[in-house]
Amino acid sequence: MNEKMGKLKKYFPFILLIILVAIFTIGNSRFLTFRNFMVIAQQMVVTLIAALGMLFVIVEGSIDLSVGGIVALSAIAVTMTVEQLGALAIIPAILVGVACGLINGCCFTFLKIPTFIVTMGTMTSFRGLVLILTGGSQIMITNRSFLNFYNGQYIAGVNNNVIMVVIITAIMWYVFKNFAFAREVRAVGGAEKVATLAGIKINKIKVGVFVLCGVMAGIAGCFQSARSYAATPTMGDGIEMDVIAAVVLGGTPMSGGIGSVLTTVLGTLIICILSNGMNIIGLSADIQKVVKGIILIFAVCMTVDRKRMGVIK
Repeated sequence: MNEKMGKLKKYFPFILLIILVAIFTIGNSRFLTFRNFMVIAQQMVVTLIAALGMLFVIVEGSIDLSVGGIVALSAIAVTMTVEQLGALAIIPAILVGVACGLINGCCFTFLKIPTFIVTMGTMTSFRGLVLILTGGSQIMITNRSFLNFYNGQYIAGVNNNVIMVVIITAIMWYVFKNFAFAREVRAVGGAEKVATLAGIKINKIKVGVFVLCGVMAGIAGCFQSARSYAATPTMGDGIEMDVIAAVVLGGTPMSGGIGSVLTTVLGTLIICILSNGMNIIGLSADIQKVVKGIILIFAVCMTVDRKRMGVIK
């Protein structure tokens, strides 16, 4: 029985993906077309970039609910500097992500506040800051060099942001696979006390994963602003749920210790296919939220390590 459950858990993302593709293809013939696949690829860009940062946080055993707020703040940083910096406006966006990540990481690590509470608080604060900075209105981006770089096409039929996200994913895969930092993140998430005895600087790792998550959210904010041609007060609203779901659907347990960049890509693909397919077959936004919530709960049930449920992070 345990062996069968183990195999089911291992192949659960692939099974779910096949089921969704089959359902949406039957529901609407427009789903299984090259044009729609390119739309899904576009939809994946922002979610995947943010999910790659969230992967490190969840593998460490924590959670970050403030990602959406960081995306919005980073987009505002882009709008404020894009006329002077053009495509390099991504740098202020990254710096905003670093600052927000440091706030989250330091509050969690040094004030010993659970990450759920910390990031729920900063999520609200960041959202309030977004409303103050935007005045409740959207800020348009008209700089053509910025828009062409992030939203144009250097290769016919393939948007630049899709190519960029492939490169970013490859870099993050290499980092997660080969860097000592990533190995230490897995060690801390797997057994924090053992990692401490092994000489790993726990506080550095805990702060580091939130800074990295902030950086990736900052990059995502830059791409989102280019795609929307603006920064808006509601930008990134609810994206944290899609990002967390993408990581978990890829097979990364909320209890931490293990994870994979490639399965996170798979999880993001599932989330975006789910959203795209439900739109195509005409489900309302309210029903879509219900479906996503049910699938997230089911995914957590499939991936959670119940032997470690006593460890709360």
